[in-house]
Amino acid sequence: MRQQIEDANYRYHVLDDPTIPDIEYDRLLRELEALEAAHPELASADSPTQRVGDLPSGKFAEVRHAVPMLSLANAFSAEEIHEFVARIGKETGDFEPMFSAEPKLDGLAISLRYEGGAFVRGATRGDGATGEDVTANLRTIKAIPLRLRGGPVPKVLEVRGEVYMPRAAFEKYNAWAREHGEKTLANPRNGAAGSLRQLDPRITAQRPLAFFAYSLGEVDGLTLPPTHSQTLALLRDFGLPVSPQVTTARGAEGLLAYFDKIGGLRDDLPYDIDGVVYKLDRYDQQRAMGFVSRAPRWAIAHKYPAQEEATTVESIEVNVGRTGAVTPWVLMNPVHVGGVTVTRATLHNADQVARLDVRKGDTVIIRRAGDVIPEVVRVIEERRPLDAKGHPLHPPFEMPAQCPACGSAVEREEGEVVARCTGGLFCPAQRVQALFHFASRRAMDIDGLGEQFIAALVEFDYVHTVADLYRLTLEDFLEMKRRADAAADATPSTVKAGKVATRWAENLVAAIDASRSTTLERLLFALGIRDVGESTAKTLAKHFGALDPIMAADVDTLKTVPDVGPVVAARIAHFFAEPHNREVIAALRGNGVHWKEGAPQRASEGPLSGQTVVLTGGLAAMSRDEACDRLEALGAKVSGSVSKKTSFVVAGEAAGSKLAKAQELGVEIWDEARLLAFLAEHGQ
Repeated sequence: MRQQIEDANYRYHVLDDPTIPDIEYDRLLRELEALEAAHPELASADSPTQRVGDLPSGKFAEVRHAVPMLSLANAFSAEEIHEFVARIGKETGDFEPMFSAEPKLDGLAISLRYEGGAFVRGATRGDGATGEDVTANLRTIKAIPLRLRGGPVPKVLEVRGEVYMPRAAFEKYNAWAREHGEKTLANPRNGAAGSLRQLDPRITAQRPLAFFAYSLGEVDGLTLPPTHSQTLALLRDFGLPVSPQVTTARGAEGLLAYFDKIGGLRDDLPYDIDGVVYKLDRYDQQRAMGFVSRAPRWAIAHKYPAQEEATTVESIEVNVGRTGAVTPWVLMNPVHVGGVTVTRATLHNADQVARLDVRKGDTVIIRRAGDVIPEVVRVIEERRPLDAKGHPLHPPFEMPAQCPACGSAVEREEGEVVARCTGGLFCPAQRVQALFHFASRRAMDIDGLGEQFIAALVEFDYVHTVADLYRLTLEDFLEMKRRADAAADATPSTVKAGKVATRWAENLVAAIDASRSTTLERLLFALGIRDVGESTAKTLAKHFGALDPIMAADVDTLKTVPDVGPVVAARIAHFFAEPHNREVIAALRGNGVHWKEGAPQRASEGPLSGQTVVLTGGLAAMSRDEACDRLEALGAKVSGSVSKKTSFVVAGEAAGSKLAKAQELGVEIWDEARLLAFLAEHGQ
């Protein structure tokens, strides 16, 4: 077990190429700790439980840490947190102590050394005692100040923190890598570690990394405040970034409330976290608690459900989407990841399958973050099944030449990453996905009309276009259900008549009827025009005010719409030039689908015209979508990122790094009360 953990440490810390997910590593380490506790005679000074990380790779000069960089004990349940706080109470006499609480970033721990206020050296954690000198690479990270602000500055200040790759930067890099046939990054943590440990700092400079400070090492010439939270505030004054989610919490209940709060924000944070960290806030209490061999007894990491897990591939299949995109995916042994059990994960495209070399029977690492579709990020080749001669048991996967749903040719246009079925609406798979998209919550919002029902409607020839949905009757749904049950050899109990058996059909008919009244932007999004998402649909609706002018617009006219480029303009014009698409729209109108139309609303209108607004954090009085709609109604452009061009930022509860960025750039900041007053003043 020690050897397994040492191997995992080497892959993770030295090669930046882990073969097992973090949750499996944690399980191994906890099991080894339990074994050593039960059998003290087997304890050893060189056990992985007695140290942190692994040895430096040898590429960089070694740096001996003046103060060791220790690891943290982990907790995975509320019971463990109660035990942690109770243990502190027993030893300090304070049973409701104050803690400093912060998100646990999934990046690379580093130490920054400042002498006389100047940044002189930066090192990785390494094995906790000795790390690697990565000063040149750290100097490329704009978030790290090269000189401390304010004064007087200490003679020596060692700042510990985390270098991380923001999610947006990670996704942008991987999209570029897939498009150019380069190796993708497995996760943001690998992106940060791999970027920081490049031998050429120019490569590091090309990858946007960030940094948050969270503790101190050696300090000389500075009297520290009595608490950790006050120290973090001091670091901010020195110009070092600190997580905006840092706060204080009292007792076990306060810690668990913070855990739940950050867990609710986790998917919206601009960076990956795998838990939160609790530290006794008072330094005198920290000293009273002391340390064990590899971790402080006054701090603990409270982990969230794993976002990466290992499982095995049962088969590789392909899915045909509403635009004909043929996407490979894996069917796998069920695995609990990111808080849910998943059995499928995407492989994106044929190039990604080839880069990963995923095969049937492989052990793979699956990643799931928030509501993002689970994806395969790595194959553990050491576990690949082999035949008697030592060759791989299964051959490499190849994309099909014909669509599995309709038999039409699958083609990949020059310059395109995605292969597509050429069958169009002749292809039932494209028809099912187009209908499913049309009925989705952000489109026409037909509650209860899921993919299973839609597939049956297509299979039994009840619908050919989205307009056919509005001709369906109660008897159509009941007959469809009877035919589907009969085809599946259903027992009589599943097709019984009566009020309960028909309620689902009545609800579907009512939901379809309710969706007849919609908005122009929802309709445009629901039609499934390629590359027209919610934002573009909203822009088109406001720019033209009505559907007919959009249908009549040529490419040049469409290019005058804000944020609509030549490619999207050509796709919109082509869609409305197709006779069968015009027939569908006429049929929708004929079946009673209607939407409010009005005068065109150009960007120059409204009290916020020409202004760019960014929303961050949670609002108590409304959802972020509602706030966005109300701001846009006053002429604002709502953006997802802060820049010098941002007019103002609306900061709600637990505002994230966007607030810090706004403060750094001197952008005006509104709280929720000011936003509500402004909206009320202008009739919103």
